[in-house]
Formats: sequence, structure tokens, C-alpha cells
Amino acid sequence: PMALIPNVAIHMNRQVNSGMNYNASVDLIPLYGGEGEKDSFKGRIAALAGVAAEDIVTTDLFLYNPQKGYEWASFISAPRLDDLQCAFSALEAFVSAVPEGGKALPVYALFDNEEVGSQTKQGAASTFLYDVLKRVIKSLGGDEDTYLMAVANSFMVSCDNAHSIHPNHPEFSDKNHTVHMNGGVVIKYNANQKYTSDAVSVALFKTVCDGAGVPVQYYANRADMPGGSTLGNIANTQVSLNTVDIGLAQLAMHSSFETAGKDDTAHMVKALTAFYSKGITATAEGYEF
Repeated sequence: PMALIPNVAIHMNRQVNSGMNYNASVDLIPLYGGEGEKDSFKGRIAALAGVAAEDIVTTDLFLYNPQKGYEWASFISAPRLDDLQCAFSALEAFVSAVPEGGKALPVYALFDNEEVGSQTKQGAASTFLYDVLKRVIKSLGGDEDTYLMAVANSFMVSCDNAHSIHPNHPEFSDKNHTVHMNGGVVIKYNANQKYTSDAVSVALFKTVCDGAGVPVQYYANRADMPGGSTLGNIANTQVSLNTVDIGLAQLAMHSSFETAGKDDTAHMVKALTAFYSKGITATAEGYEF
């Protein structure tokens, strides 16, 4: 580790267990080293990059938790499970799937900057997906109408983890829409459309899961505890198509060390492999696999 964020001793901050909020400008400043390490940071970065310190013009550097992940009991615990668990599962499915009959062109889109709003040149709110898909169609000899029809006939699965019911705080979950770790793929609903799932997209994706023998469960936030949005509805502002929001149940989302069910990664890989293999296309009569 290159730095550490030390907490104030609980003896000196007895309010920490009574709902105190951390101040990012005060409580989250990292400790880099002692007096002897003063002004050594740029030199250390230069050494790691294999260049001279004076040749570094500027940087993009971020702190992250380097702690290794662990498998224990029926769970996995690691930093950044949200959303690397879904990103990994989707990529595994994408590279291993064998599309049937060439009816669909599989696409795997991995966006950056979700947690800062996606409004970057490479985020889901950018034109990146739109631009790439349009260039793919053009390279295959299509025109604007070909692109528009291809999008209208397509189907998107938005993968982002979901909140498992917490064993110590079940009150944070809607008692009628709870999900559990190792319970299978989570299909997420939101009446305000923060999640894109609707009757059509859920029916299509559940059919895929049923065919693959993958268990599914259904999630909705408590009505008085709105959750965050996902890449599905953000990407739909640039490329509009039927989309379902899914994920895997986990605890401690957005903390420095998260926990999820170890069986659920396999569930997601199996479901998305079936999705990529079969493909979903629109016809005049409806959708077909």
C-alpha cells in the first residue's frame, strides 16, 4: 500500500457510533508517509512508471483498496464487487457463448465513470455506444435506416449489483421484495424508471433464465429509500431499445470491502451465456430466440 486513511481513535470521537457523517475534506485525507517522505511522491510515481520525474507533465491518480478478495463459507468478499462481479460475469459469457444461427450480433459494452454520473466522454451518457454501433453497421454495408432498424430490433441487459437483505437491518429492504445472496440473478424494478425493467423485457429475460436453469429473484427499493440509477436507463438516452436491469445480491455496497454469494457469479455467467448464445430479435409477430 502507498497510503492509508486512518480513523480517529474512538476514544476521541465518541459520536462515530451515533450516526456521525464523515467529512470528505477532513476524515478521508490519506496518510502517505512520515517527515522523511515529504516531496517524494512524484519521484516514486516516476520510478514506478520508469521515467524521470521531470518528464511527468500531469497525472490521473486515484486511491483504491489493494486488499485481496477471499472466499469463505458460501460467500466472497472483496473490494469493488459492485460492479466488477457483473462486469466479469458478462465478459466470461461473451467470450464463451456460441451464437446460434447468426441471427444476432452480440455486443459487450463496459462503461467507465458510473459512480460519478456517467457524463464523461467514455461514460454511458456519452455517444460512445451510439458511435461504435453506428460504425459497426456502416462497416457491414448498412446505412442510417439499417442502424435504426437494428437498434429497434435489439435487446439490452443492464448488469449492476443489487442490495441483499441485511441480516442485522432487514428494515432497509421492502419486506415484499427482498433478495438474498446465492439466490440467483436479481431482476430489478423501479416505478420511477431508475431501473429499465418492464413487462416485456422481464418476460424475455426470464424466459432465457428458465431455459438455462438459472434461478431468478425480484428486487425493488423501499418506496421511501430511493436507490441509485444504473447504466441501462442512462445508455437508453443515447441508444433506445428494450432493456432489463439485473444484478447479483450483495452486502455493504460501495464500502471498501463488499460481500456477495459465491454461487451467484456462476448463475450470472450461465444466464448471460444463454442470452448471448440464443440472441433476442424482434419480428413482426413479436420477439423470437
